[in-house]
Amino acid sequence: MSPFVTALLLFAGLSEAAGRLLPVVARLSGASRARVVGLMLAGAVVDGAVFALWPLSAWTLAELVLPTSRPDGAALAWTPGLVAPLLLAAVLAFPLLGPLLHLVLMVGVGAGLSAELATVAGIGWWQAAGCVAVAGVGLGVAVEGVRHLVVRLNTRRAPERRA
Repeated sequence: MSPFVTALLLFAGLSEAAGRLLPVVARLSGASRARVVGLMLAGAVVDGAVFALWPLSAWTLAELVLPTSRPDGAALAWTPGLVAPLLLAAVLAFPLLGPLLHLVLMVGVGAGLSAELATVAGIGWWQAAGCVAVAGVGLGVAVEGVRHLVVRLNTRRAPERRA
């Protein structure tokens, strides 16, 4: 993966983290700026890693489930053209800007990955789309679990009142 693609993935991860974490952080009373920045940077790394793992997960799933006719040394990887829509999708992760539009853009990114996977692995587009979708949903569920865990660990509980 080129440094440019890595930077794009990290920026998409930062944008996604901002869209997902800022509404949660806004509800945390008394959250310091350092804590917010730490959560944002951790979220950027996690989301960037999830974005980076999406093609690899789809490729691995295709190899496990489908008879691929890939040439030796071929692999599915992000290109700048495939990553660019992630930036827009990540910006649209802000809840007020439309989760449905965010989902539509992520499906579009997945369709681009499906076309690449079908070409590289020598399988049909629908088979590739299934692998990309299962990999994307699996990674999405995993990162959502991490987000909920982080929120649970970083939410201050009010002390109980004694009667």
